[in-house]
Amino acid sequence: MNIQKKFFLIFFCFSLLLVVLLVLLMQWSIGKGMIEYVNTKEIETLTPIVKILAKEYEQNDNWQTMQGKNGKFRHLILDQLSESEFSERPRPSSQNDFRGRPPKHSSLKHHKPRSDSSPGRPPPPNSAGGEAHYALLDFNENLITGKLLKRLEYSKTKILVNKKVVGFLAVSKRNKLTQGYELDFIEQQQKYLWIIALLCMSLVALVTLPLTRHVVEPIKLITRGVHKLTQGDYQQAIHLKRQDELGDLSRDYNELALTLSENETNRKRWLANISHELRTPIAILSGELEAMLDDIRPLTKSNLASANDELKHLKRLIDDLQQLTSADIGGMRYQKQHEELTVVLPNELAKYRRYLSDAAIQLSLDITEIKISAYVDKTRLHQLFENIINNVIKYSSGTELKISLHVEDDKPKPLAVIRFEDNGVGIDDSHLDKVFEHLYRVDDSRNRKTGGSGLGLSICRHIVIAHQGEISAEHASSGGLAIVIKLPIT
Repeated sequence: MNIQKKFFLIFFCFSLLLVVLLVLLMQWSIGKGMIEYVNTKEIETLTPIVKILAKEYEQNDNWQTMQGKNGKFRHLILDQLSESEFSERPRPSSQNDFRGRPPKHSSLKHHKPRSDSSPGRPPPPNSAGGEAHYALLDFNENLITGKLLKRLEYSKTKILVNKKVVGFLAVSKRNKLTQGYELDFIEQQQKYLWIIALLCMSLVALVTLPLTRHVVEPIKLITRGVHKLTQGDYQQAIHLKRQDELGDLSRDYNELALTLSENETNRKRWLANISHELRTPIAILSGELEAMLDDIRPLTKSNLASANDELKHLKRLIDDLQQLTSADIGGMRYQKQHEELTVVLPNELAKYRRYLSDAAIQLSLDITEIKISAYVDKTRLHQLFENIINNVIKYSSGTELKISLHVEDDKPKPLAVIRFEDNGVGIDDSHLDKVFEHLYRVDDSRNRKTGGSGLGLSICRHIVIAHQGEISAEHASSGGLAIVIKLPIT
């Protein structure tokens, strides 16, 4: 079963359960409300009896005239109810209801019939829930006359004489209806409620179908897209104009597809670059050795030195690749300790003054006087600085290298900022974010005379990240390239 059908069944079944519960609750509420209405109406109908009983008590100052089996209390009740819907007596046959038919005799006329009931009179209800009982109680609620059953609940109306309670008129409360206009009304309302419930469920079905489609269709698109990603098809995008979680998911999917596509491109370029870097020195070395073996070139120290240079270049490339691979898998070891960068940096850079001087590059330092402590590995920092300076010498074509160390304290945690700025030719904006990629060179011709393997800055990035820092490339104020390193201060 697909997700759309599951959504539809969940929404529909929940709505069905809710509608059925509401219908049953409304039926119960209507029935209970009708019974309470009937009980209240009967008490209002018997209100004149309370005044008659009060006068009876006032004349005799007691209830003796109502005691015994003289039926006086019963006759008072029956006479009062005779012209109401609570009467036991049948209405004249000539009297029709509003539908033109003889009115039904209501079960609300539920006191027991007298023994002399006429043949045309309908029998009283059989259920005690639909039968009413009446009783007269004294001021202590003791029975004087009538029926007072313990299993029934009674409504008691006070009988007052000179603002003094002298007794109560007790009327039993019904707990259900058996026949009559009220029961017909309830049954009619129940039918209407079920019809309304059916219409509601039809409306739910009409609304649920497009709603589930609206929710599921984007999921289907993303599912098909993910399937294409598993097949290696990364050149795709899903455009959902939605402002909800599915819209966010589609945007994340597009980002994932773009990232996978870029990674695939980088992987292919990485393999092509590695094969190029390895093939070139091997081809040169192989050619020179074969030439000497074939006596095309003489076996001299000069020719062997040339072959040895290619071998050294190949060894450096393999060492860099191994080091970079170790960094990728977390194999580079670090022995960190708290160091003063304002001391470490000048000492390390002093080693490169002659190296830079031989390349006709002047070194200038701008070190803050504030002490800056950082948790670093001095050996890895030496490797970091050496790779950056080698990159300046081989690629910048500049005459000056300016190195500065300052504190950036405008953030929650202050950072030590080390900048390497040259005044060389610089690079275009399109290359700034890529110079730290594996084997990336700005020079597409990949001239080996410039030296290097194109892995130095990639190793630098791993070293800085291992120190929880950041490294980036920017345009220098002097027009060249600036390598910016930010390390956390301890």
